Amino acid sequence: MAHAPGGARPTPLPVVTVATVVEDDGRFLFVEERIRGELVLNQPAGHLDPGEGLVEAAVRETLEETAWRVEARALVGVHQWRSPGDGVEFVRFTFAAVPVGEERGRALDTGIERALWLRRGEVAAQPARPRSPLVLHTLDDYLAGARWPLSLVHRLAAG
Repeated sequence: MAHAPGGARPTPLPVVTVATVVEDDGRFLFVEERIRGELVLNQPAGHLDPGEGLVEAAVRETLEETAWRVEARALVGVHQWRSPGDGVEFVRFTFAAVPVGEERGRALDTGIERALWLRRGEVAAQPARPRSPLVLHTLDDYLAGARWPLSLVHRLAAG
């Protein structure tokens, strides 16, 4: 927790997450997942494991949630968002990736109902609503051409 000025209550630190926008011929890889019993739509996304870099975490989370191996190609953006339900602050690093291959038969992470490929216009027609505004915002950023070199993301060695 961060220290608040004047001895006030500490402010919780933002939660760092990663996500991928994976495109294949105009279709994008999504997951349907259950969050507090509700079916929602999201990009493959998640948290960093101890000692893991941002790009590696995004690639790993994509595999675990969708059974698709991907190669990260660019940073789409870094977005900060506060969940209105619980007030948790998120900082999300979203990467553009390309599919490399599917691991058919691989079990998906707990809570993931299925992986699916959708065009941007098909997202609104899905029974599951986007998990957060980040889902469509980052997809629209990608579609608008937002791509930053992966060399902007550095992981320094301990020491």
